[in-house]
Amino acid sequence: MTQRIHDPHAIDGKITAPDEHFDMVVVGAGPAGLSAALEAARTGQRVLLVDEHPVSALDVGSDVPLWFGGRATAAVQSPARLVEQLVESEPMIAQCFEAGVDVRLGTSAWGLYRNRENCSALPCPMLGLADAERAWTVGFDRLVLATGARDLALAFPGWDQPGVMGALAFHMLVARYDAFSGRRLVVLGSGDLALEAALLAHARGLDVAALVEVRDAPQGDAALVARIVEAGIPVLTGCGVTMATGGADGVEAIIVAPLGDGEARTIACDTIVMAIDSVPAIELAEVAGAVVTTDPSRGGAVVGEGEVLPGIAVIGAATGGTGSFDRMTYRADWLRALIAMSPATTIVCQCEEVTRADLLRVQPPRYLARPERLGCRSLATLLDDGPPDPEQVKRLTRAGMGLCQGRRCREQVSLLLALAADLPPAKAPRGNWRAPVRPVPLGILADWQERADMAQGWDVWFGIPTQWIPYRDIGTEAETRHREALGGNMHL
Repeated sequence: MTQRIHDPHAIDGKITAPDEHFDMVVVGAGPAGLSAALEAARTGQRVLLVDEHPVSALDVGSDVPLWFGGRATAAVQSPARLVEQLVESEPMIAQCFEAGVDVRLGTSAWGLYRNRENCSALPCPMLGLADAERAWTVGFDRLVLATGARDLALAFPGWDQPGVMGALAFHMLVARYDAFSGRRLVVLGSGDLALEAALLAHARGLDVAALVEVRDAPQGDAALVARIVEAGIPVLTGCGVTMATGGADGVEAIIVAPLGDGEARTIACDTIVMAIDSVPAIELAEVAGAVVTTDPSRGGAVVGEGEVLPGIAVIGAATGGTGSFDRMTYRADWLRALIAMSPATTIVCQCEEVTRADLLRVQPPRYLARPERLGCRSLATLLDDGPPDPEQVKRLTRAGMGLCQGRRCREQVSLLLALAADLPPAKAPRGNWRAPVRPVPLGILADWQERADMAQGWDVWFGIPTQWIPYRDIGTEAETRHREALGGNMHL
């Protein structure tokens, strides 16, 4: 029998086993995730259910995972109170507790890892989790991703001030957190997502000043439209947004104008809810290597439903639809209208303050130096090499590199690149996700307890230039000199 010799400097064996292991792990405590967890628990499986809500006040301020837009009350500073609100608003959470499901709220899934190409040293598939105090990993036999959707953001002048937010964040603050600070709203869009947001606001006693729609007729379900009319909420069709004005507390009014001839009108409001569309939350599936496809009717990039990788299934990924039409084209119609009514200096990436002109000219953000030689650069110079690449544009402009991890700009950046390259909306280039897919403090991620055998050869992984020894020098005088002068012990 051939004896295996373990190299302490190899990565094999360095990755510790997960801190916990479950028969099934479910990510997402919406209706789909709760149902999956309950069904598994009732068959005797050991089930873990995690949901990132309630998210920390810091993440709310950074618009992760939803576009909260500065309209949360101080209630988000009290996690315990929010947990009570969540459990009270969703009875199935209590049912999961009673069925023996290990339910952990306020816990985000920031990474998903499995053995595959360029990653074959894992002891088992594992999910990276974090709460306010620590980060850890869990192993699983089966994983269900019921991560739902996130907000779509499109830019117009004034969208970067408090009071402009997403429809899913609005629903979360109103219906789940009971922590919404606005009083008078304007809703952008007229699909099901927008109609439901307006009806929720009306039911909670909020003043809905209007729905704004760029197309000539409401786009959502006729029954919902009838309820909007019955509630006396105006629907302004064939109109776009010129700008949002505001003061110290954010939005104070929105200026709406017809796309053709006609006078603009100013509507007083403290909140603008962008309900044009939502985006399937596929981050975890993608970082694990799932095949991503484009489905215009489901909001662009999707990974399908059911088992997408061995032992990993996706359910409920296409929530928040706007109707039974091409959602990508609908987004593009809105973006074209906003572009036509706004200057090129409109910011498209809030975190890095990248304007639309900066993006299309492929310029770095204004806080960095702009050498004269960059003046000749534009998207056209990149298109000579093929379709636009969002990852390349991100590195050159920093659009999408901010605290929100591109959640407020990635879809509109992709659409802007597609329009500039004369591509159909469904062919809009798409950036990739990388772990961690949630902003986790480094102090939490770095809190690992290493075994002695893990620490041995640790410098191999970091690749510190002054500590590595090339193969050609191993066993020679060069290696001896290296060890004496630099103390290196790294064999590559």
